[in-house]
Amino acid sequence: MLGSRTDLHIFDAGSVNGTRYCNEILLPYVRLFRGAMGLQFLFMDDNAPCHRTVAAEQLLESRRLAARTLPPVTIRELRLALQDEWAAIPQ
Repeated sequence: MLGSRTDLHIFDAGSVNGTRYCNEILLPYVRLFRGAMGLQFLFMDDNAPCHRTVAAEQLLESRRLAARTLPPVTIRELRLALQDEWAAIPQ
């Protein structure tokens, strides 16, 4: 991103839970990149359980860090997503 990369972050001993993820990744790294990118910023993660905690979701929402929407995983979800996109196309 921005023709650069962040330093490698190695977690010390212990599990990476939602709180550690917020404190050690989202706040120090993601927030800074969002400031540099402006409104075009789109945050993507790998859907690991610590990324989907209530704390992480609330932090992203409170800081207005737009997270990507998850892709449809069932035929029904795909059908609904396609119908929504079709309806959004100007006539």
